[in-house]
Amino acid sequence: MESFDDTLCKLTIGNDEFIERVLGAKEANLVASALDARTHALVRIASLISVDAMPAAYTWAVDSARSAGATDEEIVGCLVAAMPALGAARVASAAPKLGLALGYDVAAALEDSGVPVADSLS
Repeated sequence: MESFDDTLCKLTIGNDEFIERVLGAKEANLVASALDARTHALVRIASLISVDAMPAAYTWAVDSARSAGATDEEIVGCLVAAMPALGAARVASAAPKLGLALGYDVAAALEDSGVPVADSLS
C-alpha cells in the first residue's frame, strides 16, 4: 500500500502506471484505496449515486457490498449520506434503481400504496 501523499501525487499528475493498476484489478483497487472491503463497496455505491448510474451498475455494486458484509440498511444509508452533497433530486433518481438491485421495486410499492409515483419521486 502506498502512502496517502504518494497516492495524491500520482492521481494529480495522472500517473498512467498507477491508474492502469488500480483500474485493472478489483483487488489492486481495494488495496490502493486503503479501505476495508465493506467501506470500499459502500463508497462505490455512493459513487454510482453521484453519477446517476444505470440500474444494472447497482446490481453488481450491491452484490459486492453484501459480499463484503454490508447490510441493506447500510446500502440504503448511502443515499441518505450522499443527499447533502448531491441534492434530493439526484437521490430520488437513484433510490428506485438501488431498490431494484436490493430486490425491492420502489415504484410498485408506491403504486400499491396508492401514492402516485410521479408525485412521490418529484
